[in-house]
Amino acid sequence: MRLDGFQTELVALLPRLRRFARAVCRSDADAQDLVQATVERALARRGGYRPGTRLDSWAFTIMRRIHIDEGRARTRWGRVVSPENEMTPNVADAGQADEGLRADALAVRQALRRLPDDQRLAVALVLVDGLSYAEAAQVLGVPAGTLTSRLVRGRQTLIQTLTEQGVSA
Repeated sequence: MRLDGFQTELVALLPRLRRFARAVCRSDADAQDLVQATVERALARRGGYRPGTRLDSWAFTIMRRIHIDEGRARTRWGRVVSPENEMTPNVADAGQADEGLRADALAVRQALRRLPDDQRLAVALVLVDGLSYAEAAQVLGVPAGTLTSRLVRGRQTLIQTLTEQGVSA
């Protein structure tokens, strides 16, 4: 089966979608589910994509909206079912780097996960995924000034947290 241009671009975008999903979600399993839901919705609604615009911003917006919707559903469900066990270990991917780098990467991931949602998403879009401030603000549906202040606060908190843990930047 041959992929058309839209599908090819979406496949090329998968690593970035996975990276953003890991920043958005508190668990890797949830991040994988979020990427799958995002790709499914993007394919189902590809008619809403305007060729010539940025597919990454469009897909990140879809992902953010799915995450918000699922968060609301999870909140309702959490009243009935016990929440995820907080003792679930978060381990870095052993195949990615040596032990010191894995420990630092895990510390960064944990520090990022502890940021408030608004700051975590701003940091993930701009610092991790490389979107411009304007693009990230559009994805998050906020003015550029709001995004900038969230990014500054998130960056300062990350630096302080990592410095206290002895992780060098």
